[in-house]
Amino acid sequence: MNILATLALLLQLPAVALLLARLVRGPFRQPPLQPERTTPDLLGSVSVVVPTLNEAARIGPCLDGLSHQGYEVREILVVDSRSEDGTPGLVKQQGERDRRFRLITDEPLPPGWVGRPWALHTGFQQMDSGSDWFLGIDADTQPQPGLVPSLVKAAELQELDLLSLSPRFILRSPGEFWLQPALLMTLVYRFGAAGEVASQPERAMANGQCFLCRRSLLVKLDGYRSARGSFCDDVTLARQAALSGARVGFLDGSQVLKVRMYEGMRETWEEWGRSLDLKDASSRSQLYADLYFLTAVQALPFLMTGLFGFGLASSTIYPTPTILTALGLNAALVAIRVALLAAVAGSYDFTQSAQRQGGWLFWLSPLADPLAVLRIALSAGRRPRQWRGRQYGGFDGI
Repeated sequence: MNILATLALLLQLPAVALLLARLVRGPFRQPPLQPERTTPDLLGSVSVVVPTLNEAARIGPCLDGLSHQGYEVREILVVDSRSEDGTPGLVKQQGERDRRFRLITDEPLPPGWVGRPWALHTGFQQMDSGSDWFLGIDADTQPQPGLVPSLVKAAELQELDLLSLSPRFILRSPGEFWLQPALLMTLVYRFGAAGEVASQPERAMANGQCFLCRRSLLVKLDGYRSARGSFCDDVTLARQAALSGARVGFLDGSQVLKVRMYEGMRETWEEWGRSLDLKDASSRSQLYADLYFLTAVQALPFLMTGLFGFGLASSTIYPTPTILTALGLNAALVAIRVALLAAVAGSYDFTQSAQRQGGWLFWLSPLADPLAVLRIALSAGRRPRQWRGRQYGGFDGI
């Protein structure tokens, strides 16, 4: 057991130093964006692009939320990839009530492209040249009043060229409340909490659910072409932008944007887990360094604390200095994890209905950390063959 404690310390100490260096920035991060009112200087400055493929079951709140944005929104282009579930009909109905909506059917997917960046690229090509900003919005989001002016004002105030938001998550089952926060925490550990401007291009973070970009920057990048084959096109494009010298920000949008991403624990595991490794936006060395880091500071602490704590309590192991040090280190990491959970609680919808559906399991989500890290490890070396109803070549995904 002493040897195990020594190995744990050797593995964890370098990662803990890196974790602490990231966490010290937390108190200085920017507060959540607040809803803003449209001002005359913003009128007609934004083109919104919504990529869709069979989204009829969940696009309603998105369309409704966009219709309640002010006239800083010049147009809302819904780029549909030949949906077969009535999505185009819903968009047309919305267009009858709000003339800013326009339905576009994209061309068949070209070789080498993933569906989402192709739809967004199509929207970029057809957006009005009078708009200064391109805003990509996913169909599963629920834009809140004041979202768009808050985005543009924040970007202009901070001289950002690209800005995306972390949302407030809507979860509806016990399994989701237990697993999803653990998966989210893998991003917090690697990149810090939302509320920062990227200082290193290779560590830039982005969320394509709400992705604001200067039109001039997209022209420079040739739209989404540099992210055409990426299953995490948001992060890929943001890092390409940062490499080109653009200022990239990732802020807390929990007060202006809600999202219902997946239906149930299984879909969360399968769909979100396949993109969280960010392998399409990272080098192999960066990917495996992140896996080591997550294993050391997120997957192991509860296991090591339980193992050493139970052994000492039951007198089955002798309390050597090495074992006590390993126990103390892992107990401290558990305490940090619980504190971070409390810090991100504002990014979740805890209405009374959510509590009835198992919301209390959110507070037990740290116990799912080993599974969350395992999920990233499982997908790190495999390319999906199926994504959002499309089939792709390559290796089988999980």
